[in-house]
Amino acid sequence: MAARILRYFADGNTALGFYSLFESNLQGLRRIFILKGGPGTGKSSLMNAIGTEWAERGYDIELIHCSSDKDSIDGVIIPALGVGIVDGTAPHVIEPKAPGAAREYVNLGEVWDSAALISQREIIEELNRKAADAYAAAYSRFAEALNIHDEWEKIYFEHMDFGRADQLTALMLEQLFGEANLQRSADVKHRFLGAATPAGSVDFVPNLTEGLWRRFFLKGRAGTGKSTILRTIASEAEKRGFDTEIYHCGFDPHSLDMVIVRELDFAIFDSTSPHEYYPEREGDVIVDTYEAVVAPGTDERLAGPLEEVSTQYKATMKTAIAALAEAKVHRDELKKIYIAAIDFSVVDAARNRISAELASMQA
Repeated sequence: MAARILRYFADGNTALGFYSLFESNLQGLRRIFILKGGPGTGKSSLMNAIGTEWAERGYDIELIHCSSDKDSIDGVIIPALGVGIVDGTAPHVIEPKAPGAAREYVNLGEVWDSAALISQREIIEELNRKAADAYAAAYSRFAEALNIHDEWEKIYFEHMDFGRADQLTALMLEQLFGEANLQRSADVKHRFLGAATPAGSVDFVPNLTEGLWRRFFLKGRAGTGKSTILRTIASEAEKRGFDTEIYHCGFDPHSLDMVIVRELDFAIFDSTSPHEYYPEREGDVIVDTYEAVVAPGTDERLAGPLEEVSTQYKATMKTAIAALAEAKVHRDELKKIYIAAIDFSVVDAARNRISAELASMQA
């Protein structure tokens, strides 16, 4: 049987700044390797290589992608071994407090030719400053966009039938859970459904929901109760003892975008832009909160104000993404400088040492 590779984000560039949910995904691990080292020191490549190695051995793995570079890896987890390897450098500084987990810091800063870097110190400092300024600009614009989105939500919120919303939620709970109850403590993981990246919005919904029999696509408008429904479902799953994956919104971490309960074979998620999907297989169901709980004709009656707020929101988000892209340009320039000063044999030695230790755990 082929290994399953689960992909997700555990941190994000959000309206609240850089926001991390990493800690939740490290709970229960026996061993955590924390990689230290600046840009271009081979951390992502090391984790990718080890993940690939163990997937080829038939082990399910989890790849945690970087929200500032979707093609880069911030962590790899091998659940069957109880092992995680994570990037522990800024901005995702990870100091896991998982009880019982042995932690080891792997310093990849030793791979640099310090003399070569000292000669370019002023350039490095300037690129770091420019990257920091670009991230600050992005977070400021995301915060502005959230305020606009709140106004968007208010328009629909004022035209909701809350009695019908409660009925819809109760119906969903009955359909998803019935009388099922495990009467044990649930394992709950908090992650992000997607992320705002320099390349725009990115998500792994098809990967995360692959193989699940029931997928519920929440359609609707801003402020029509999708996150509230998801929060209620997540709470019910935990109360009944089912292991639950809770996926937060990559734009507003306080909002939820998806809940997965694999023991009950279902996922329910906000399937509106920027993570819009449609049913494509048996077991896929659309739940439209606009049709179910909002006064008919609201879109038509308020077309003008809705178009105005939508335009403002999209324009502000576009400038925020542009700032992230600018930050990546500066970070990429930094990586080039560091890569030119790296002794990759040291990186290979670190990877081989970790691989050998994992092999001994397998035995």
